[in-house]
Amino acid sequence: MDSKLEMFEDIPTTPQHLDLEGDMSVPGANKQSSKPGEPDFNTLDEPIKETILRDMRAVGIKFYHVLYPKEKSTLLKDWDLWGPLVLCTFMATILQGSAEDSLYDGGPEFAQVFVIVWIGAAIVTINSKLLGGNISFFQSVCVLGYCLTPVAVALIVCRVMLLATQTKLLFFLRLITTIVGFCWATYASYVFLGDSQPPNRKPLAVYPIFLFFFIISWLVISHN
Repeated sequence: MDSKLEMFEDIPTTPQHLDLEGDMSVPGANKQSSKPGEPDFNTLDEPIKETILRDMRAVGIKFYHVLYPKEKSTLLKDWDLWGPLVLCTFMATILQGSAEDSLYDGGPEFAQVFVIVWIGAAIVTINSKLLGGNISFFQSVCVLGYCLTPVAVALIVCRVMLLATQTKLLFFLRLITTIVGFCWATYASYVFLGDSQPPNRKPLAVYPIFLFFFIISWLVISHN
């Protein structure tokens, strides 16, 4: 009995013998993230210049994927609204009324581009949801906004042609340029959004996209 008591007396029972020290660092914080799309660094610790440059590179990569629509997941996984905002502002500025017309200040056309893009994107998204698609509103706006790039390029080319004396040949060239931009934008949108639709309902999902880019392309060709 005395030996058992001596054994329990050897066990430390006071708090001063407890080790309360530990590592407060988050496990795996210095390792790369295993989940796709998650950054492997803390963006709060990087300089503002690097953040801006990184975002600009991401926007440039999305423009490249629209002009060369082969990779499908970038615009849907890493969506943003910088590209659509820049393109909408640019196209609305170019499409606004001519300063030579004192009775027309160009306000309705400037607002019209924004209304068509954002309301059109909402309609396309609602139509996609009703057809059973799995795409969010902001993903749809991102894809449709970035896919305006071919139409914006066509607008620049047409604007340069308008600087010369207008002839039937120049109008025909403007028409061909606008049609190419329209077909390119529609095809790019189909590549990025096609997989989000049920296979037997893809034509019903493409039809609103067709109308969306057709209306904007009509604004481009009718601008004079």
